[in-house]
Amino acid sequence: MSTSRSRAVDKQSWESTAVRRARIRGCLLGGAIGDALGNPVEFLSLGAIRGMYGEQGVTSLVPDSDGARGRITDDTQMTLFTAEGLIRAQARAAGKGIGGGETACVRNAYLRWLDTQNYPAPPEPAEGDYVRTGWLRRQPFLYARRAPGNACLTGLAQRYVPDVTAVLGDPGPVNTGSKGCGTVMRSAPFGLVGAEPRRAFELAAHCAQITHGHPTGYYAAGAFAAIIAHLMEGDSAEGAVLRAVELLRGYQQHEETTAALRAAVDLAARGGRPTAEKVESLGAGWVAEEALAIAVYCALARTNDVTEALLFSVNHSGDSDSTGAICGNLLGVRYGDVQLPASWLVLTEGRGVIAELADDLSLQTEHATVGYGEPVHPYDRYPHN
Repeated sequence: MSTSRSRAVDKQSWESTAVRRARIRGCLLGGAIGDALGNPVEFLSLGAIRGMYGEQGVTSLVPDSDGARGRITDDTQMTLFTAEGLIRAQARAAGKGIGGGETACVRNAYLRWLDTQNYPAPPEPAEGDYVRTGWLRRQPFLYARRAPGNACLTGLAQRYVPDVTAVLGDPGPVNTGSKGCGTVMRSAPFGLVGAEPRRAFELAAHCAQITHGHPTGYYAAGAFAAIIAHLMEGDSAEGAVLRAVELLRGYQQHEETTAALRAAVDLAARGGRPTAEKVESLGAGWVAEEALAIAVYCALARTNDVTEALLFSVNHSGDSDSTGAICGNLLGVRYGDVQLPASWLVLTEGRGVIAELADDLSLQTEHATVGYGEPVHPYDRYPHN
């Protein structure tokens, strides 16, 4: 290969790596911004939001009930532990030569998150404890309980590890009737690790069954992961959603999730300025398919304006922090971290840790993709379990 061609290949490879890292950072940081934006108004009606902040609703990060701006919730917390679980699964596969441990590693990561909800500070592990390990669980800002979902709390107490060979479509054994949005809001990282969209879909769906058994709940998580995977590949926002809909149609009991996504796409396609009333026509976001539909609509309706899309995603009578977080994940992975509103980013709680974890996920994924046979990160940082 000539020197000039070699340099061109090296430049292309560098640019591809830089884009991937920016997308992963954007996804996790964008989700945190949307979460923090919606947190103070999560339980307010649209009328109450407008009464407090004006006809446009919130137009920036506003103080919560304690007077603090930029605080994240369980949505971002669980997303970070999802990412950590996937890093550790990849490190396990590289270090031990054993694949297929993703659901167990993610379940263990969620148990570390559960500690953050049950203790004021990191509990010391007992001898031989392989769950209470790693660096993420020691971050003080994560030890805040901000209205976590009941299904997530009760589901994790059952310590269920899904079988990834099981056919999707039947109700899962944990919280069988629950389809709360706690499945979706934590699932973006499944689409960031370089898996092809179907693989991302199925892994996210199975891991959603750790806490939620309703097919719509876990399909919405899977569809979200597939959309993220398509966006990572450079697909358009609408194209990514439509491809996820096509993927969904191959699974039994997909209809509720498919209908919600089609409604979001059709509403955005009608054009016109998005409004809170249009957002609310898709639901309130407390259940999985509605939260995903609202986030998708806002991302599609204001495709070229990250700030406005985020604002529309939280100004409604519903689960504003979850819809904001999901929309932020979508916008961040599409545009990268440099397009996120800087004045909001600097106020977002834990942004340094979030960026660090995003870079660790990117590095481990890149390492796994090229087939290197060892983990990237030190064992005590990401133990292989």
